Amino acid sequence: MRRIAVRLLLAALMAFATCLASAPARAAVPDSPAVTYTNPIAEKRADPHIFKHTDGYYYFTATVPEYDRIVLRRATTIQGLKTAPETTIWTKHASGVMGAHIWAPEIHFIDGKWYVYFAAGATNDVWAIRMYVLEGTGANPLTATWTEKGQIRTQWESFSLDATTFVVNGVRYLAWAQRDPSVNNNTDLYLAKMANPWTITGTPVMLSRPTYSWETVGYKVNEGPAVIQRGGKVFMTYSASATDANYCLGMLTASAGANLLSQASWDKSPTPVFASSAATGQYGPGHNSFTVSEDGKSDILVYHDRGYKDISGDPLNDPNRRTRVQKVYWNADGTPNFGIPVADGVTPQRFSSYNFPDRFVRHYDYRARIEANVTKLADSQFRVVPGLAGSGTVSLESANFPGHYLRHENFEVWLRKNDGSAQFASDASFRQRAGLADPAGVSYESHNYPGRYVRHWEYLLNVQAVSTATDRADATFYGQ
Repeated sequence: MRRIAVRLLLAALMAFATCLASAPARAAVPDSPAVTYTNPIAEKRADPHIFKHTDGYYYFTATVPEYDRIVLRRATTIQGLKTAPETTIWTKHASGVMGAHIWAPEIHFIDGKWYVYFAAGATNDVWAIRMYVLEGTGANPLTATWTEKGQIRTQWESFSLDATTFVVNGVRYLAWAQRDPSVNNNTDLYLAKMANPWTITGTPVMLSRPTYSWETVGYKVNEGPAVIQRGGKVFMTYSASATDANYCLGMLTASAGANLLSQASWDKSPTPVFASSAATGQYGPGHNSFTVSEDGKSDILVYHDRGYKDISGDPLNDPNRRTRVQKVYWNADGTPNFGIPVADGVTPQRFSSYNFPDRFVRHYDYRARIEANVTKLADSQFRVVPGLAGSGTVSLESANFPGHYLRHENFEVWLRKNDGSAQFASDASFRQRAGLADPAGVSYESHNYPGRYVRHWEYLLNVQAVSTATDRADATFYGQ
Protein backbone atom coordinates (compact mmCIF):
# COMPACT_ATOMS: atom_id res chain seq x y z
CA MET A 1 0.00 0.00 0.00
CA ARG A 2 2.85 2.35 0.82
CA ARG A 3 4.40 1.78 -2.63
CA ILE A 4 1.05 2.46 -4.29
CA ALA A 5 0.68 5.73 -2.33
CA VAL A 6 4.17 6.86 -3.34
CA ARG A 7 3.46 6.05 -7.00
CA LEU A 8 0.21 7.98 -6.88
CA LEU A 9 1.98 10.96 -5.33
CA LEU A 10 4.71 10.89 -7.96
CA ALA A 11 2.13 10.66 -10.74
CA ALA A 12 0.26 13.63 -9.31
CA LEU A 13 3.44 15.68 -9.09
CA MET A 14 4.38 14.82 -12.68
CA ALA A 15 0.92 15.80 -13.90
CA PHE A 16 1.14 19.09 -12.03
CA ALA A 17 4.59 19.79 -13.54
CA THR A 18 3.20 19.04 -17.01
CA CYS A 19 0.38 21.53 -16.44
CA LEU A 20 2.84 24.17 -15.33
CA ALA A 21 5.03 23.58 -18.39
CA SER A 22 2.09 23.89 -20.78
CA ALA A 23 0.49 26.91 -19.09
CA PRO A 24 1.27 30.30 -20.61
CA ALA A 25 3.92 32.33 -18.82
CA ARG A 26 2.54 34.96 -16.48
CA ALA A 27 4.16 38.37 -16.35
CA ALA A 28 4.37 40.37 -13.17
CA VAL A 29 2.40 43.60 -13.09
CA PRO A 30 4.88 46.25 -14.32
CA ASP A 31 6.91 48.12 -11.73
CA SER A 32 6.01 51.34 -13.55
CA PRO A 33 2.33 51.23 -14.58
CA ALA A 34 0.85 53.73 -17.01
CA VAL A 35 0.35 57.34 -15.96
CA THR A 36 -1.22 59.94 -18.21
CA TYR A 37 -1.53 63.72 -18.09
CA THR A 38 -3.16 66.33 -20.29
CA ASN A 39 -0.81 68.92 -21.82
CA PRO A 40 -0.06 71.73 -21.51
CA ILE A 41 0.24 72.06 -17.75
CA ALA A 42 0.77 75.83 -17.77
CA GLU A 43 0.58 78.44 -20.51
CA LYS A 44 3.26 81.16 -20.77
CA ARG A 45 5.57 79.44 -18.29
CA ALA A 46 9.08 78.62 -19.48
CA ASP A 47 12.04 76.84 -17.85
CA PRO A 48 9.70 74.80 -15.62
CA HIS A 49 10.76 73.11 -12.42
CA ILE A 50 8.46 70.74 -10.50
CA PHE A 51 9.54 69.38 -7.12
CA LYS A 52 7.63 66.65 -5.27
CA HIS A 53 7.97 67.14 -1.52
CA THR A 54 7.43 64.74 1.36
CA ASP A 55 4.33 66.70 2.41
CA GLY A 56 2.43 65.23 -0.55
CA TYR A 57 2.51 68.39 -2.64
CA TYR A 58 4.11 69.19 -5.97
CA TYR A 59 5.73 72.64 -6.06
CA PHE A 60 6.00 74.35 -9.44
CA THR A 61 7.97 77.40 -10.48
CA ALA A 62 8.95 78.75 -13.90
CA THR A 63 10.04 81.84 -15.80
CA VAL A 64 7.21 84.31 -16.40
CA PRO A 65 7.27 86.22 -19.72
CA GLU A 66 7.61 89.57 -17.95
CA TYR A 67 10.93 88.38 -16.46
CA ASP A 68 10.15 90.35 -13.29
CA ARG A 69 9.23 87.94 -10.47
CA ILE A 70 9.36 84.43 -9.03
CA VAL A 71 6.08 82.54 -8.71
CA LEU A 72 5.06 79.29 -7.04
CA ARG A 73 2.11 76.94 -7.32
CA ARG A 74 1.37 73.76 -5.42
CA ALA A 75 -1.04 70.85 -5.84
CA THR A 76 -1.29 67.24 -4.76
CA THR A 77 -1.18 66.09 -8.40
CA ILE A 78 0.84 67.18 -11.40
CA GLN A 79 -2.35 67.84 -13.36
CA GLY A 80 -3.65 69.91 -10.48
CA LEU A 81 -0.85 72.42 -11.03
CA LYS A 82 -2.70 73.61 -14.14
CA THR A 83 -5.43 75.27 -12.12
CA ALA A 84 -3.60 75.82 -8.83
CA PRO A 85 -3.48 79.45 -7.65
CA GLU A 86 -0.14 81.16 -8.15
CA THR A 87 1.75 83.12 -5.50
CA THR A 88 4.53 85.65 -6.13
CA ILE A 89 7.20 84.97 -3.52
CA TRP A 90 9.80 87.51 -4.72
CA THR A 91 9.93 90.49 -7.08
CA LYS A 92 12.90 91.98 -8.91
CA HIS A 93 14.81 94.88 -7.38
CA ALA A 94 13.84 98.37 -8.44
CA SER A 95 17.49 99.20 -9.17
CA GLY A 96 20.88 97.52 -9.29
CA VAL A 97 21.57 93.79 -9.36
CA MET A 98 18.65 91.36 -9.43
CA GLY A 99 16.73 94.10 -11.21
CA ALA A 100 16.11 92.55 -14.66
CA HIS A 101 15.78 89.27 -16.59
CA ILE A 102 14.59 87.09 -13.72
CA TRP A 103 15.08 83.67 -15.28
CA ALA A 104 14.81 79.94 -14.66
CA PRO A 105 13.94 79.56 -10.96
CA GLU A 106 14.28 76.15 -9.34
CA ILE A 107 12.94 75.16 -5.92
CA HIS A 108 14.70 72.66 -3.64
CA PHE A 109 14.33 71.53 -0.03
CA ILE A 110 17.72 71.14 1.69
CA ASP A 111 18.38 70.46 5.38
CA GLY A 112 14.97 71.62 6.51
CA LYS A 113 14.79 74.85 4.49
CA TRP A 114 13.57 75.87 1.06
CA TYR A 115 15.95 77.27 -1.56
CA VAL A 116 15.18 78.90 -4.87
CA TYR A 117 17.99 79.22 -7.42
CA PHE A 118 17.49 81.78 -10.18
CA ALA A 119 19.33 84.01 -12.62
CA ALA A 120 19.01 87.80 -12.88
CA GLY A 121 20.49 90.80 -14.68
CA ALA A 122 20.88 94.35 -13.38
CA THR A 123 18.89 97.47 -14.10
CA ASN A 124 21.97 99.18 -15.59
CA ASP A 125 22.95 96.06 -17.59
CA VAL A 126 20.18 93.55 -18.22
CA TRP A 127 22.70 91.11 -19.71
CA ALA A 128 24.89 91.02 -16.61
CA ILE A 129 23.20 87.71 -15.83
CA ARG A 130 24.38 86.02 -12.61
CA MET A 131 23.07 83.26 -10.32
CA TYR A 132 21.37 84.03 -7.01
CA VAL A 133 19.75 82.11 -4.14
CA LEU A 134 16.72 82.70 -1.91
CA GLU A 135 16.28 80.86 1.39
CA GLY A 136 12.81 80.14 2.73
CA THR A 137 11.80 79.26 6.28
CA GLY A 138 8.43 77.62 6.82
CA ALA A 139 6.63 74.39 6.00
CA ASN A 140 4.83 75.83 2.98
CA PRO A 141 7.10 77.75 0.58
CA LEU A 142 4.14 79.78 -0.72
CA THR A 143 3.84 81.38 2.73
CA ALA A 144 7.46 81.00 3.88
CA THR A 145 9.70 83.87 4.93
CA TRP A 146 12.22 84.41 2.14
CA THR A 147 15.66 85.99 2.49
CA GLU A 148 18.27 86.70 -0.16
CA LYS A 149 21.45 84.69 0.27
CA GLY A 150 23.17 86.59 -2.53
CA GLN A 151 25.10 85.65 -5.64
CA ILE A 152 26.69 82.28 -6.24
CA ARG A 153 30.32 83.16 -6.89
CA THR A 154 32.15 81.10 -9.49
CA GLN A 155 35.58 81.15 -11.10
CA TRP A 156 34.68 84.17 -13.26
CA GLU A 157 32.49 87.22 -13.05
CA SER A 158 30.74 86.40 -16.34
CA PHE A 159 27.36 85.51 -17.83
CA SER A 160 26.08 82.59 -15.72
CA LEU A 161 22.67 81.02 -15.19
CA ASP A 162 20.55 77.88 -14.74
CA ALA A 163 21.89 76.61 -11.43
CA THR A 164 20.64 73.22 -10.28
CA THR A 165 21.70 71.09 -7.34
CA PHE A 166 21.75 67.33 -6.73
CA VAL A 167 23.34 64.74 -4.44
CA VAL A 168 25.36 61.68 -5.48
CA ASN A 169 26.76 59.33 -2.82
CA GLY A 170 26.13 61.87 -0.10
CA VAL A 171 27.94 64.71 -1.88
CA ARG A 172 25.98 67.80 -2.96
CA TYR A 173 26.89 69.35 -6.30
CA LEU A 174 25.93 72.47 -8.22
CA ALA A 175 25.68 72.36 -12.01
CA TRP A 176 25.21 75.51 -14.09
CA ALA A 177 25.87 77.24 -17.41
CA GLN A 178 28.48 79.97 -17.79
CA ARG A 179 30.45 81.84 -20.40
CA ASP A 180 34.21 81.31 -20.41
CA PRO A 181 35.60 84.79 -21.15
CA SER A 182 38.46 83.28 -23.15
CA VAL A 183 36.24 81.31 -25.55
CA ASN A 184 34.13 82.59 -28.43
CA ASN A 185 30.86 80.94 -27.53
CA ASN A 186 27.89 81.55 -25.26
CA THR A 187 27.79 79.05 -22.40
CA ASP A 188 29.38 75.77 -21.29
CA LEU A 189 28.24 73.43 -18.51
CA TYR A 190 30.11 73.44 -15.19
CA LEU A 191 30.05 71.36 -12.02
CA ALA A 192 31.36 71.96 -8.50
CA LYS A 193 30.86 70.66 -4.98
CA MET A 194 28.90 72.81 -2.53
CA ALA A 195 29.99 74.04 0.89
CA ASN A 196 26.40 75.07 1.64
CA PRO A 197 23.26 75.66 -0.46
CA TRP A 198 24.51 79.03 -1.74
CA THR A 199 28.29 78.51 -1.95
CA ILE A 200 30.42 76.28 -4.16
CA THR A 201 33.76 74.93 -3.04
CA GLY A 202 36.85 73.78 -4.90
CA THR A 203 37.67 74.32 -8.54
CA PRO A 204 34.73 73.98 -10.97
CA VAL A 205 35.12 71.58 -13.88
CA MET A 206 33.81 72.21 -17.37
CA LEU A 207 31.70 69.20 -18.37
CA SER A 208 30.47 70.14 -21.82
CA ARG A 209 31.07 72.77 -24.48
CA PRO A 210 28.80 73.28 -27.52
CA THR A 211 30.68 71.77 -30.45
CA TYR A 212 28.16 69.64 -32.35
CA SER A 213 26.19 71.30 -35.14
CA TRP A 214 22.90 70.80 -33.26
CA GLU A 215 24.34 72.66 -30.25
CA THR A 216 25.36 75.76 -32.19
CA VAL A 217 22.35 76.83 -34.26
CA GLY A 218 21.78 80.55 -33.71
CA TYR A 219 23.94 80.53 -30.59
CA LYS A 220 26.63 78.23 -29.22
CA VAL A 221 24.79 77.09 -26.12
CA ASN A 222 24.89 74.40 -23.47
CA GLU A 223 22.55 75.41 -20.63
CA GLY A 224 19.74 74.29 -18.32
CA PRO A 225 21.33 71.18 -16.78
CA ALA A 226 19.00 68.70 -15.05
CA VAL A 227 19.92 65.43 -13.36
CA ILE A 228 18.19 62.07 -13.04
CA GLN A 229 19.80 58.99 -11.49
CA ARG A 230 19.06 55.30 -11.97
CA GLY A 231 20.92 52.02 -11.82
CA GLY A 232 24.20 53.49 -10.59
CA LYS A 233 24.29 56.03 -13.41
CA VAL A 234 24.00 59.81 -13.38
CA PHE A 235 22.30 61.34 -16.43
CA MET A 236 22.56 65.08 -16.99
CA THR A 237 20.32 66.51 -19.68
CA TYR A 238 20.94 70.02 -20.99
CA SER A 239 19.58 72.41 -23.59
CA ALA A 240 21.38 73.49 -26.74
CA SER A 241 21.18 76.11 -29.54
CA ALA A 242 18.91 79.16 -29.76
CA THR A 243 15.58 79.21 -27.92
CA ASP A 244 13.52 78.79 -31.10
CA ALA A 245 12.56 75.58 -32.91
CA ASN A 246 16.24 74.54 -32.88
CA TYR A 247 16.27 74.28 -29.08
CA CYS A 248 16.76 70.66 -28.02
CA LEU A 249 18.11 68.40 -25.29
CA GLY A 250 21.50 66.71 -25.16
CA MET A 251 22.70 64.35 -22.45
CA LEU A 252 25.82 63.51 -20.46
CA THR A 253 26.24 60.16 -18.68
CA ALA A 254 28.54 59.16 -15.84
CA SER A 255 28.87 56.31 -13.37
CA ALA A 256 27.72 57.32 -9.90
CA GLY A 257 30.94 55.81 -8.56
CA ALA A 258 33.21 57.82 -10.85
CA ASN A 259 34.89 61.13 -10.12
CA LEU A 260 32.15 63.43 -11.29
CA LEU A 261 34.55 66.38 -11.13
CA SER A 262 36.46 64.97 -14.08
CA GLN A 263 35.26 65.66 -17.61
CA ALA A 264 36.63 62.24 -18.59
CA SER A 265 34.00 60.58 -16.39
CA TRP A 266 31.19 61.88 -18.57
CA ASP A 267 30.12 60.57 -21.97
CA LYS A 268 28.27 62.97 -24.25
CA SER A 269 25.51 61.90 -26.60
CA PRO A 270 26.51 62.73 -30.21
CA THR A 271 22.89 63.48 -31.17
CA PRO A 272 19.99 65.22 -29.41
CA VAL A 273 17.95 63.04 -27.07
CA PHE A 274 14.82 65.22 -27.42
CA ALA A 275 14.00 67.60 -30.26
CA SER A 276 11.22 69.33 -32.20
CA SER A 277 8.57 67.18 -33.83
CA ALA A 278 6.67 68.48 -36.85
CA ALA A 279 4.41 65.42 -36.65
CA THR A 280 3.08 66.39 -33.23
CA GLY A 281 3.37 70.16 -33.74
CA GLN A 282 5.83 70.67 -30.88
CA TYR A 283 8.85 72.94 -31.36
CA GLY A 284 11.90 73.88 -29.34
CA PRO A 285 11.52 71.47 -26.41
CA GLY A 286 14.03 72.19 -23.69
CA HIS A 287 15.10 73.55 -20.34
CA ASN A 288 13.74 70.52 -18.56
CA SER A 289 13.55 69.19 -15.05
CA PHE A 290 12.51 65.81 -13.65
CA THR A 291 9.91 64.77 -11.13
CA VAL A 292 8.06 61.55 -10.27
CA SER A 293 4.46 60.42 -10.71
CA GLU A 294 1.91 60.51 -7.93
CA ASP A 295 2.45 56.82 -7.12
CA GLY A 296 6.23 57.32 -7.16
CA LYS A 297 6.68 54.60 -9.80
CA SER A 298 7.30 56.64 -12.96
CA ASP A 299 9.86 59.30 -13.81
CA ILE A 300 8.36 62.38 -15.42
CA LEU A 301 10.05 64.76 -17.86
CA VAL A 302 9.06 68.41 -17.35
CA TYR A 303 9.91 70.86 -20.14
CA HIS A 304 8.73 73.80 -22.19
CA ASP A 305 8.10 74.19 -25.89
CA ARG A 306 5.93 76.11 -28.33
CA GLY A 307 3.03 74.87 -30.41
CA TYR A 308 4.34 76.55 -33.56
CA LYS A 309 7.64 76.78 -35.43
CA ASP A 310 7.91 80.29 -36.82
CA ILE A 311 8.62 83.17 -34.44
CA SER A 312 8.56 86.85 -35.29
CA GLY A 313 11.55 88.69 -33.81
CA ASP A 314 13.71 87.61 -30.89
CA PRO A 315 12.51 84.29 -29.41
CA LEU A 316 13.14 85.70 -25.93
CA ASN A 317 10.39 88.22 -26.58
CA ASP A 318 7.91 85.54 -27.60
CA PRO A 319 5.84 84.77 -24.46
CA ASN A 320 4.28 81.50 -25.55
CA ARG A 321 6.60 78.86 -24.20
CA ARG A 322 4.44 76.57 -22.08
CA THR A 323 5.05 73.87 -19.49
CA ARG A 324 4.47 70.27 -20.50
CA VAL A 325 5.07 66.81 -18.99
CA GLN A 326 5.41 63.24 -20.22
CA LYS A 327 6.63 59.94 -18.87
CA VAL A 328 10.28 58.91 -19.14
CA TYR A 329 10.87 55.32 -20.30
CA TRP A 330 14.02 53.29 -19.77
CA ASN A 331 15.85 51.28 -22.41
CA ALA A 332 17.07 47.73 -21.79
CA ASP A 333 20.62 49.10 -21.41
CA GLY A 334 19.52 51.34 -18.53
CA THR A 335 19.52 54.64 -20.41
CA PRO A 336 16.53 57.00 -20.41
CA ASN A 337 14.39 57.27 -23.52
CA PHE A 338 12.42 60.51 -23.91
CA GLY A 339 10.94 59.76 -27.33
CA ILE A 340 9.40 62.80 -28.97
CA PRO A 341 7.47 65.76 -27.52
CA VAL A 342 3.99 64.28 -27.69
CA ALA A 343 0.93 66.03 -29.07
CA ASP A 344 -1.15 68.34 -26.91
CA GLY A 345 -3.90 66.60 -24.99
CA VAL A 346 -3.69 63.30 -23.14
CA THR A 347 -0.22 61.73 -23.05
CA PRO A 348 0.30 58.28 -24.62
CA GLN A 349 1.22 55.02 -22.97
CA ARG A 350 2.87 51.75 -23.94
CA PHE A 351 1.42 48.24 -23.79
CA SER A 352 3.56 45.28 -22.79
CA SER A 353 2.56 41.70 -23.50
CA TYR A 354 1.26 39.64 -20.57
CA ASN A 355 3.10 36.49 -21.60
CA PHE A 356 6.11 38.18 -23.26
CA PRO A 357 6.78 40.99 -20.76
CA ASP A 358 9.83 42.34 -22.58
CA ARG A 359 7.79 42.89 -25.77
CA PHE A 360 5.68 45.99 -26.44
CA VAL A 361 2.96 46.72 -28.94
CA ARG A 362 4.44 48.79 -31.74
CA HIS A 363 3.89 49.61 -35.39
CA TYR A 364 6.53 48.74 -37.98
CA ASP A 365 5.84 49.49 -41.64
CA TYR A 366 2.33 50.21 -40.30
CA ARG A 367 1.81 46.59 -39.20
CA ALA A 368 1.06 46.19 -35.50
CA ARG A 369 3.15 43.65 -33.60
CA ILE A 370 4.87 43.02 -30.28
CA GLU A 371 8.60 43.51 -30.16
CA ALA A 372 11.40 43.82 -27.62
CA ASN A 373 13.95 46.65 -27.28
CA VAL A 374 11.92 49.26 -29.14
CA THR A 375 14.36 52.17 -28.89
CA LYS A 376 12.30 54.22 -31.35
CA LEU A 377 9.98 54.87 -28.44
CA ALA A 378 7.17 56.70 -30.24
CA ASP A 379 6.51 53.66 -32.46
CA SER A 380 5.33 51.92 -29.29
CA GLN A 381 3.28 54.74 -27.77
CA PHE A 382 -0.46 55.13 -28.23
CA ARG A 383 -3.01 57.57 -26.90
CA VAL A 384 -6.15 55.94 -25.54
CA VAL A 385 -8.85 58.33 -26.77
CA PRO A 386 -12.67 58.23 -26.95
CA GLY A 387 -13.64 55.68 -29.57
CA LEU A 388 -14.25 56.89 -33.10
CA ALA A 389 -17.44 54.83 -33.10
CA GLY A 390 -18.65 56.26 -29.79
CA SER A 391 -20.88 54.07 -27.62
CA GLY A 392 -18.35 53.85 -24.78
CA THR A 393 -15.54 52.56 -26.98
CA VAL A 394 -11.91 53.66 -27.16
CA SER A 395 -9.48 54.05 -30.02
CA LEU A 396 -5.69 53.77 -29.97
CA GLU A 397 -4.00 56.71 -31.70
CA SER A 398 -0.33 56.63 -32.68
CA ALA A 399 1.95 59.02 -30.78
CA ASN A 400 4.17 59.80 -33.77
CA PHE A 401 1.46 59.62 -36.44
CA PRO A 402 -1.39 61.67 -35.00
CA GLY A 403 -4.63 60.92 -36.80
CA HIS A 404 -3.50 57.33 -37.39
CA TYR A 405 -5.18 54.56 -35.37
CA LEU A 406 -4.86 50.85 -34.82
CA ARG A 407 -7.63 49.19 -36.86
CA HIS A 408 -8.33 45.69 -38.11
CA GLU A 409 -8.30 44.82 -41.81
CA ASN A 410 -9.25 41.22 -42.59
CA PHE A 411 -8.73 40.70 -38.86
CA GLU A 412 -5.10 41.88 -39.03
CA VAL A 413 -4.23 44.97 -36.98
CA TRP A 414 -2.61 47.84 -38.87
CA LEU A 415 -1.89 51.49 -38.23
CA ARG A 416 -3.97 53.50 -40.64
CA LYS A 417 -4.92 57.14 -41.16
CA ASN A 418 -8.50 57.92 -40.29
CA ASP A 419 -10.37 58.38 -43.56
CA GLY A 420 -13.48 59.64 -41.80
CA SER A 421 -15.64 56.73 -42.89
CA ALA A 422 -18.05 54.86 -40.67
CA GLN A 423 -16.24 51.64 -41.55
CA PHE A 424 -12.92 52.99 -40.36
CA ALA A 425 -14.47 54.28 -37.14
CA SER A 426 -15.98 50.89 -36.46
CA ASP A 427 -12.82 48.93 -37.29
CA ALA A 428 -10.67 51.27 -35.13
CA SER A 429 -12.90 51.17 -32.06
CA PHE A 430 -12.62 48.70 -29.20
CA ARG A 431 -14.17 48.00 -25.86
CA GLN A 432 -11.62 48.21 -23.09
CA ARG A 433 -11.96 45.19 -20.81
CA ALA A 434 -10.18 43.95 -17.73
CA GLY A 435 -7.34 41.70 -18.86
CA LEU A 436 -8.61 38.26 -19.85
CA ALA A 437 -5.61 36.58 -18.21
CA ASP A 438 -5.17 39.10 -15.40
CA PRO A 439 -7.72 41.73 -14.40
CA ALA A 440 -4.83 44.06 -13.53
CA GLY A 441 -4.08 44.15 -17.25
CA VAL A 442 -6.23 45.22 -20.18
CA SER A 443 -7.77 43.52 -23.19
CA TYR A 444 -9.36 45.15 -26.23
CA GLU A 445 -12.52 43.65 -27.73
CA SER A 446 -13.47 44.57 -31.28
CA HIS A 447 -16.44 46.95 -31.47
CA ASN A 448 -17.88 45.48 -34.63
CA TYR A 449 -16.89 41.86 -33.97
CA PRO A 450 -17.87 41.19 -30.34
CA GLY A 451 -16.02 38.21 -28.92
CA ARG A 452 -12.91 38.92 -30.98
CA TYR A 453 -9.99 40.53 -29.19
CA VAL A 454 -6.69 42.10 -30.14
CA ARG A 455 -4.10 39.36 -29.55
CA HIS A 456 -0.66 38.51 -30.79
CA TRP A 457 -0.07 35.49 -32.99
CA GLU A 458 3.54 34.80 -33.99
CA TYR A 459 4.20 38.30 -32.61
CA LEU A 460 1.78 39.99 -35.05
CA LEU A 461 -1.43 41.56 -33.78
CA ASN A 462 -4.74 40.22 -35.00
CA VAL A 463 -8.37 40.35 -33.96
CA GLN A 464 -9.44 36.83 -33.08
CA ALA A 465 -11.86 34.87 -30.95
CA VAL A 466 -10.35 33.59 -27.72
CA SER A 467 -11.13 30.33 -25.96
CA THR A 468 -8.00 28.82 -24.42
CA ALA A 469 -5.71 30.02 -21.64
CA THR A 470 -3.07 30.76 -24.26
CA ASP A 471 -5.55 32.84 -26.26
CA ARG A 472 -6.43 34.86 -23.18
CA ALA A 473 -2.76 35.39 -22.34
CA ASP A 474 -2.04 36.53 -25.90
CA ALA A 475 -4.92 39.03 -25.63
CA THR A 476 -3.80 40.58 -22.33
CA PHE A 477 -1.53 43.61 -22.05
CA TYR A 478 -0.28 45.95 -19.36
CA GLY A 479 -0.35 49.71 -19.73
CA GLN A 480 3.02 51.31 -18.99
